[in-house]
Amino acid sequence: MRWLAFGTYDVHRHPRVGVLIEGLRAAGDEVVEVNVPLELDTAGRVAMLRQPWRLPKLAWLLARCWTLLAVRSRRAGAADAVLVGYLGHFDVRLARRLFRSRTPIVLDHLVSAAGTARDRSLTAGGGGLKSKLMRWIDRGALRSADVVVVDTDEHLAALPADAAPRGVVALVGAGQQWFAAGAARPATRPDGPLKVVFVGLFTPLHGTEYLGAALADLAADDRIEVTMVGKGQDYDACRAAAAANPRVTWVDWVTAAELPALVAAHDVSLGIFGTTEKAQNVVPTKVFQGAAAACAIVTSDTAPQRRTLGDDALFVPPGDAPALTATLRALADDPALLAAYQRKAAARAAAEFAAATVVEPIRAKVARTSPIPPAMQETR
Repeated sequence: MRWLAFGTYDVHRHPRVGVLIEGLRAAGDEVVEVNVPLELDTAGRVAMLRQPWRLPKLAWLLARCWTLLAVRSRRAGAADAVLVGYLGHFDVRLARRLFRSRTPIVLDHLVSAAGTARDRSLTAGGGGLKSKLMRWIDRGALRSADVVVVDTDEHLAALPADAAPRGVVALVGAGQQWFAAGAARPATRPDGPLKVVFVGLFTPLHGTEYLGAALADLAADDRIEVTMVGKGQDYDACRAAAAANPRVTWVDWVTAAELPALVAAHDVSLGIFGTTEKAQNVVPTKVFQGAAAACAIVTSDTAPQRRTLGDDALFVPPGDAPALTATLRALADDPALLAAYQRKAAARAAAEFAAATVVEPIRAKVARTSPIPPAMQETR
């Protein structure tokens, strides 16, 4: 197949689309990127919804990107399918208008706008103008797509009835650079403290308030060193909670090129620990990446994470800081246990999280799907 990877996605900020492109190419497909990154990250988009007077800036940025996308898509030529990258809620509408009706449009619907707004406390309950706006954005995006890609069975079940038949589950996975970082790890772990890493945007999904409490509990334990990478909504509260621990290193951010080696230099990669609705339904990118980098994985015991990782990770109840503390101490106490979970995570990643494996359900769905979404068939 010949694919166009289309939209304003930023593969450095959101690596999911990069994994899909890598996987399609590994499967033997041709992929041409028609991409004009929107110079606005997720936090910036959320800030605009908190402060609606900033929305004209988003409209201007989108208009600029879309003009370039329209020109470049004509130059790219025909395609068998179009992949609209993550955070493509608006881009998919443009794709539907630019490409002929028999070209399948595949939307990577990793998160819903409404779900993100609830998780970040942007909307309260199910009412209000902002909630209605988020649902309108989601509905329009889903109606524009022939295939809707989600990452967990829970997200598939949450799709509206008219979109569910077009849905397909594809794990987030990890790119080859993460597997390379894992392969480059020393065969024998050097002596010294247990090295733990967390990478994230400090949103309620991540549960960093509980992580901060766990770090405080570890303040007197010189066997465990923690690196916290990122900043975001709950960063200040997490750092304040962990202030008593002198063995925590805070790093504002690391480039996408440098991140795999940094994570692979640690023994344990932390997942998420939040108690929000969204936290119960996702398997975070950091879990796939940490496993590919051959770290032991410690994350919350939720249905999608347990299903994805099986017995190859260590789980703690969501929001349970003492359980997280106890798990990290157990790994510091037992090098053999640590090594076993590192091997198991790496094996699971090699078998199930590689890009070529992740895209198999998408390629199969596209091969058998109707080229025109049901919602559009009804209006034509």
